[in-house]
Amino acid sequence: MHQIKYTGRIIEVVEEKHGNKTFEFARRSPGVRALIIDGNKMLLSKEFRVEINGYDYRLPGGKVFDTLEEYRKHLGEDLVEFAKRAVEAEVSQEVGLKIKNPNLIKVSKAGATIIWDLYFFEIMEFTKGKQHTEDGEDITFDWYAFDEVKKFCRDNQIQEDRSVAVILNYLLKV
Repeated sequence: MHQIKYTGRIIEVVEEKHGNKTFEFARRSPGVRALIIDGNKMLLSKEFRVEINGYDYRLPGGKVFDTLEEYRKHLGEDLVEFAKRAVEAEVSQEVGLKIKNPNLIKVSKAGATIIWDLYFFEIMEFTKGKQHTEDGEDITFDWYAFDEVKKFCRDNQIQEDRSVAVILNYLLKV
C-alpha cells in the first residue's frame, strides 16, 4: 500500500509499507532528451538554469507530462508514445525544429529512491522552423562537432550527468 506524503509542483514523496518496513521515494514526471544529429554535428542548447545560477549546455528536452496529476493517471502504462509526442513538442519549442521518426535509444532510471525516467531519442530527420520559448526561458542553440561535444562533457559544461553518459556512449558508437 502506498500513500502520497507530500506533493509539490513537480515532485511528490510517496511512502510504501511492506510488512513492518516503510520505504519512501520521490517521484516526478519523466523527461525527454533529444540527440539531434546532422552529419558529424550534434545540436546543443545553452540554457540559463536557476538551480546552478548560470548557463548549461544541454540536450533539448523537457517533461513528458506538465503536471503530477496527469502523470499519475498514466502510472503503470508504457509511456513511450507519450514521450515521443513530448520530444516532438519540446524540440519544436526550444530549438524550432519539426522532427520526424524519433528513435528511442535509452531510458535512463534515476535510482531506487528517485523515480524520474529520462527518455533519450536520436533524431536525424528534421525541418527548420521557429523557436517558441516559454516566458522566462533563456535558450540559445547551435551545432557542435562531435569532438566539441565530448569536450563539453569532459569539462562539465554539460552538467546533467545522465545526459553526459548517454552522449558519450552514443559518440563511442558513431
